[in-house]
Amino acid sequence: MDSPVQKIKERLGIEEIASSYIKLERAGANLKARCPFHNEKTPSFFLSPDRGTYYCFGCGASGDIFTFVEEFEGLDFKGALKMLAERAGVELPRYNKADQENKSEKEKLYEIMEEATNYFENNLGENQEVLEYLKTRGLNEKSIKDFRIGFAILDWRKLYDHLKGRGFADNEIERAGLAKKPDDAGKAMYDRFRGRIMFPIMDSSGRVVAFSGRIFKDDGKSAKYLNSPETPIFKKSSILYGIDKAKESIRKHDFSIVVEGQFDLILSHQAGYRNTVATSGTALVGSEKSEDNIINNLGLLQRLSNNIVFVFDSDKAGINASWRATPIALALFKDMQVKAAQIKKEGMDPADVISKDGVEEWKKVIGGSIHIIDFLTKSVKVMNENKGELKMQVEIAEKVIPLINKIQNPVKRAYFLSSISKESGISENIIKDIANSRLNKDPEDSNFIEKIEQSLHRRKYYIERKLLGIALWQKTLPTPVVDFEMILNKLGEASKQYEDVKQDLIFEAEVFYHDPDLLKKDTEEMFLNLREEILKEELAVKMRELFHAEESKDQAGAAEIFKECQTLNNKLQEIKNSRIKVV
Repeated sequence: MDSPVQKIKERLGIEEIASSYIKLERAGANLKARCPFHNEKTPSFFLSPDRGTYYCFGCGASGDIFTFVEEFEGLDFKGALKMLAERAGVELPRYNKADQENKSEKEKLYEIMEEATNYFENNLGENQEVLEYLKTRGLNEKSIKDFRIGFAILDWRKLYDHLKGRGFADNEIERAGLAKKPDDAGKAMYDRFRGRIMFPIMDSSGRVVAFSGRIFKDDGKSAKYLNSPETPIFKKSSILYGIDKAKESIRKHDFSIVVEGQFDLILSHQAGYRNTVATSGTALVGSEKSEDNIINNLGLLQRLSNNIVFVFDSDKAGINASWRATPIALALFKDMQVKAAQIKKEGMDPADVISKDGVEEWKKVIGGSIHIIDFLTKSVKVMNENKGELKMQVEIAEKVIPLINKIQNPVKRAYFLSSISKESGISENIIKDIANSRLNKDPEDSNFIEKIEQSLHRRKYYIERKLLGIALWQKTLPTPVVDFEMILNKLGEASKQYEDVKQDLIFEAEVFYHDPDLLKKDTEEMFLNLREEILKEELAVKMRELFHAEESKDQAGAAEIFKECQTLNNKLQEIKNSRIKVV
């Protein structure tokens, strides 16, 4: 009997899955695209429909439809299996009682979160007062059902008792973030969420991983919102509220809208902007992946679209949220269009705009979005209207100008130097000086030598891999086009580190080179590139030595190292000149 995985693979091909995420181009019997797992300008990501696999020549990503979805969506295998099974129409088997003890901790946590969601939903259905409140906020019945909104009864342990009755253990309920242990060990556990409207937070596959609870009746003591703590299935940096429902629309419309609150998001979806996600109960971070290699929330948005619009509340808290989000987004979205939209009526949030002023007004807000640096420059100017020009210019110098360093494109950087100058009255030369001085002090940019070395190591790594793939492929042919023995000899010991990926490297070479002349030319060029990368690595090491010599005021040592740097630079220039002669 076929397993669910086999059935899914029979019904879903790699081309069908990948094309729903990225744009593919035909390349003979295969397909190619720009890799979704690293930034690149020319396609190095190839798919083989016959094999049902993909391989990236640039970053080495490889696998089948399951690994593709796991990597792209930031899911574990079970999450990818759930998504693909639903898409293929394959029913997954349910666990029987004998399987319960074999469940992993995460599986049990997903199960307990689903049970809690059902419980909260049932509570809401029995509480007309809360339902009426949701409707006064503009939510319709379909949205309440689709987003699985619920209610936590104002009682110390209603949910705890319910979950215990369903066979869940105390440590499982606590690990899920649903109940807490009292300081007095002799007393029973109590519910974390009480008297709150419950918004389930779901991962990309639609599994409930956390909750955000809004207090229903304010007692003057409790926080307005209470969110789940981090758990083994919930990392605040890897989730955005509503991402499971927004991702298809983000891909389709090629931009995402980021708001703060749950009501903002749900009403935006009701208004037809289903490409909206919310930050409530989550945390924005400025790296694509976490330390344990999980895709972060903005990293997933980046993969879905190169365009993002932030729409925060018009009050001071909303502006502060913009300041927090901007450097994070600019640092991560190096090739993206990061915009912000202004809600002009003071004290209103997106939910207010939609429910009170209508969908057309919301459309105008989104349509009026501008680049986030221009947005923040104008915001500072408006906030300092009555405080004098000097106060405004100082604040722009302190808050806005350093953001220019986050923009890598020189044309865009020049544009913002000019636009900030025009808006603030600060000369472009002064803006450049401020930006450069802040660059040297920016802790994110202070380790520039380390970043250069890491980048060089990656490039050398990919050149060696590609050359080895060509050699191994050519070795299997009756009539080799290039001298594979020469390649293997030149690579020497370096080839041993790629023992585990030999088949991937051969596949890469086979797919990439149909033209023998191109193969010969590229092999020669790669050896030239490899020599260049080795020289650059040596130069980076000397730059580090020079940096330390200058720091320790060793003038004689610094002068000697500087000469060595010049020699390496001359050798690099010779390689560049040889390329110019060929052209």
